[in-house]
Amino acid sequence: MNLWENPYVAPTSTMYYDIHPFTGSHTVWLGEVPDYTIPEAQQIMLRHHQKNHLDIGVSGYKFDEVDGYDFWLWPDHATFPSGNDAVEIRQLYGLIMQDMICDYLKKQNKRTYGLVRSSYIGASNKSFVIYSDYYDHKGYVTALVNSSLAGVLWTPEIRSAKSAEEWIRRFQTVCFSPMMMLNAWASGTKPWSFPEVTDMVRDVIQLRKNLLPYIYTAFYNYDQKGIPPFRAMVLEKGYVSQEKMTGGELDDIKNPYEEQKRIEVTNQYMMGPSILVAPVFTGQTERNIVFPNGNWYDFYTGKYAGNGETITIKTRLDQIPLFVKDGAIIPMLSETNGANQENSGSLEVRHYGIKENTYLLYNDDGESYDYENGEYSLTELRVERKKNGKLIGKSKPLNKSKYNYENISWRWMTK
Repeated sequence: MNLWENPYVAPTSTMYYDIHPFTGSHTVWLGEVPDYTIPEAQQIMLRHHQKNHLDIGVSGYKFDEVDGYDFWLWPDHATFPSGNDAVEIRQLYGLIMQDMICDYLKKQNKRTYGLVRSSYIGASNKSFVIYSDYYDHKGYVTALVNSSLAGVLWTPEIRSAKSAEEWIRRFQTVCFSPMMMLNAWASGTKPWSFPEVTDMVRDVIQLRKNLLPYIYTAFYNYDQKGIPPFRAMVLEKGYVSQEKMTGGELDDIKNPYEEQKRIEVTNQYMMGPSILVAPVFTGQTERNIVFPNGNWYDFYTGKYAGNGETITIKTRLDQIPLFVKDGAIIPMLSETNGANQENSGSLEVRHYGIKENTYLLYNDDGESYDYENGEYSLTELRVERKKNGKLIGKSKPLNKSKYNYENISWRWMTK
């Protein structure tokens, strides 16, 4: 459970008098602004959070109001007791909050996964996802794509919708994002608020849950290799940039202010090593899919879809378009149990296309830093072709661990 927190201290707070000597000259939302570049201020904040939050079961935070210019936070001429520049502290406040909580919880051997309004590439090793109050559905996807170019995670969120179609489309997008989040504090909407698509909402949530072994391994590769688990198409091998220039020719007499803009495909992206995600927006009955070079297959049916080309598909209300590359190995939970725990249950491993391939599956307890001391499992999933041309699947634990999946079965999606 995460708490949504404005990190500025109200006069009624029980930590107010302790933290007041370490605050800046200006307030934000009527709260004092602690100078967390001072170690004493950090300790006061952490003791308060331990007693009032962490000791009763809170596992992390959503830090709001740590972004923006001087209109939303403090002005450039504000002063802080550390003597640090007001502009610098304003730019780094989100990172400081992440640092404090992540480092503090790590000393307790507890992992967290939270949200923050302001971050940058220096926080790519922190357990936080960027979010914002921006709400346009297409813009959500563009932000997710563009953030990956800096190696950081950005998540869309659902607050409300004007129709059942918009509701399921937004749900499909967040289920294929770094953090699935329904943020309905104002609208009061629930997953079942539009009864005609409730079953579809349930199905896409279940699909994300079944894909957790694949998603979790993608986050392992993010940690080990720096590969964003959700990333722009331009970062995918074999993808040919679709960018083009729009606008007229610059002319210092007729068109002295003419602009040319680069247009790139930002309405689709990669999830993990093999899955291409193509969200659908309200009103779309069809949409284009741009495939990198190589054979690509429909995730749901296993049928061939295209190779290094742009295709147009008819959309379905009950599905977010997903495509996988040739040779894709997709481990999925075959039961509705949770992932990343001891005796993790049965696993269905899907294979698409005709290529042989190898996939390294990762698992651990999902809660602690014990994995840094070897408490994790690595399983090699391999697809080979026999002499008779038939593909076979093999699984081989690479270490002895209580986090190995039990009962691995194979499903051949492309007939």
